[in-house]
Amino acid sequence: MPALGNAVWTGHIRLSLVSLPVKLYAATQSRTRLTFHQVHEPSRKRIRYEKVVPGIGPVDKDEILRGYEYDKGKYVLLSDKDIDDIKLEAKKTVELVQFVDRCDIDPIYYDRPYYVVPEGELAEDAFRVVRDALRRTGKVGLGQIVMRGREYIAALAPCGKGMLLETLRFDEELRQSEAYFDDISDAKSEKSLVELAEELIQRQAGPFSPEAFSDSYSNALEELVQAKLKGRKAISIEEEAPEPQGGEVVDLMEALKKSLGKKGDGKSKATASRATKGSTSKSKPSATRKRSSGKAA
Repeated sequence: MPALGNAVWTGHIRLSLVSLPVKLYAATQSRTRLTFHQVHEPSRKRIRYEKVVPGIGPVDKDEILRGYEYDKGKYVLLSDKDIDDIKLEAKKTVELVQFVDRCDIDPIYYDRPYYVVPEGELAEDAFRVVRDALRRTGKVGLGQIVMRGREYIAALAPCGKGMLLETLRFDEELRQSEAYFDDISDAKSEKSLVELAEELIQRQAGPFSPEAFSDSYSNALEELVQAKLKGRKAISIEEEAPEPQGGEVVDLMEALKKSLGKKGDGKSKATASRATKGSTSKSKPSATRKRSSGKAA
């Protein structure tokens, strides 16, 4: 069995009278493999930063407080002890208080995923029961968890032979979407254009394969560093064709047809015919706009 590393949280997940001792492990890791320091070019020495007070100079970190500016130039001062005193006690139990369909949780709420592992062989039976019950009902269990001195919403779901706990953002952490989407017209899209776009989507539809995507920038950055170390020329990143500029008029119908590679087959002719008829009548924007009541989709 491979080394799992250190658990980020140890405690219990409770479903009514059933209590599962578990450990949580981070399910993700940082993709960034290279870190850089700033270097003074003439001297080739590291650049260091000092915390200074104007007219006084460098200060010791023990003399620094946190200040909240409640008015211009006026601060409420807080010490590290003040902050520590209000940190939530590390409750070690996640009480599942609600169960919802996964599709009911907007993806914008999801924060970080953690693998949930039963702690000890005696916990496995109850662990499997809860896991299988969630899987058969298609539900996600919701509760709250305290980690790193703050509280999160927790969503528990099956994941292979184990379970996945994902922290969720609180509602007040999300920006309302109205300010961003309200100026978008309520005019309806032309049916023929939507049909062409649907056909393009269906042609490229398939199961999610994350391995098909790679971080070309990070790979090129590593190659650049290695090339510098070996004194050879670094590779260059191949760029995609530039997108049309904002002022250029784009024939949406023609662009969609080219994307589909239409060459005049029967189905394409029929679709193009419908599109031509639809394009003769322009959609009129609605005089009023409805305000969206939800979060960003």
